[in-house]
Amino acid sequence: MERRNVSSHFIQNLAPEWITTQGLVQFTQRLIQTPSLSTQEGAVAELLVAQLKALGFPNVHVNAMGSVIATLGNGNGPTLLYDAHMDTVEAATPEHWAHPPHAGVIENGVLYGLGAIDMKSSLASMVYGAQALLPYQDQLNGTLVLAFVVQEEPCEGLAIRYLVEEDGIRPDYVLLGEPTNLQISRGQRGRVMFKVSVEGKSSHASQPALGQNAIYAAARLVFAIQLMADDLPKDPFLGPGTIAVTKIESQGPSLNAIPDLCKVYVDRRLTLGETVAAAEGQLESVIRRESIPASVQITTYREPSYTGLVRVAREAHPAWVLDRAHPLVAALYQTIQAVRGTGPEIAHWPFSTDGVYTMGEANIPTVGFGPGDPNLAHTTQEYVRLEDLKTAAHVYAGLAAAVLMSQ
Repeated sequence: MERRNVSSHFIQNLAPEWITTQGLVQFTQRLIQTPSLSTQEGAVAELLVAQLKALGFPNVHVNAMGSVIATLGNGNGPTLLYDAHMDTVEAATPEHWAHPPHAGVIENGVLYGLGAIDMKSSLASMVYGAQALLPYQDQLNGTLVLAFVVQEEPCEGLAIRYLVEEDGIRPDYVLLGEPTNLQISRGQRGRVMFKVSVEGKSSHASQPALGQNAIYAAARLVFAIQLMADDLPKDPFLGPGTIAVTKIESQGPSLNAIPDLCKVYVDRRLTLGETVAAAEGQLESVIRRESIPASVQITTYREPSYTGLVRVAREAHPAWVLDRAHPLVAALYQTIQAVRGTGPEIAHWPFSTDGVYTMGEANIPTVGFGPGDPNLAHTTQEYVRLEDLKTAAHVYAGLAAAVLMSQ
């Protein structure tokens, strides 16, 4: 990709009526007011398709997984893909929200609700940002793809992999709309989810010595895992690898029986230089050292999408980083600077994204930019500033111009 200085010119010469804050805000509200838990994104998909068609996008369809795809351009140059997921997590403790999670309440220039940060604000801003290119389609030297995907929350990379490998859409560059507070993210740690099955021997709880309590053995494992955290590798950019026990389940004949099985779920974040195999080996080494009767498995995701399609995936994803000097980073930096009047910070996400596939596995240059504070994602405090919605839309328009428009 040549570094083009067209985004600033394009932004400055956009017709003032190309975007109305009212239209963008109202659409974001409607997205928030439409529940879309993972595997239940159908209503939001219908809303997106209707809005894209109403705004004049020429090519809009829903693929077999249920992801919404819109394209514009001539296909004679690079393909730039904007990725945003339609699904949200479940609203935790709704009674703790200042406003109902799906109300889409606006107060003092702020829009509140589930998905306001993660990531319906990006969905709306991408739609309205891409709309700016519609009058200039004959000037595009390439293709812009809007990919609004399903099931990202439980299994990042699943739907975007399908789009690339099954639908045959192979982009040259990817922008992820995950929240960055209008800064740039160019990487993340990897993620592996392990299930450790600790075995015991059942007996009546009145005679525990006749059994082997799987929970007690699992407790030794949990303590050993806690001690592992301080010795994990560190990367100067992404930071340290981490490990955390996130769920424990026991199995026994009854509450007055010694459990003969205890499952311990372990979330392992991989920094640069770490591999899935090495992380699995570390866990197995601890089990052997502590003489715990247990086996380790990488968990598998196999839930059907709202269309009924099932894609099976191991929950093991690599770390990835795009070089700071890459032209895509430079183009995004220049675009943000042109829109905001100041250059952004360049950092990384603390959580996992679809970049685990696009950059981590497919080696497609990938960066991130989106409205909203990433530290508030998956909390009862999700909100987005209305001004940030419009800023994000301008940046999405400008980056596409920088990558795809002739000088």
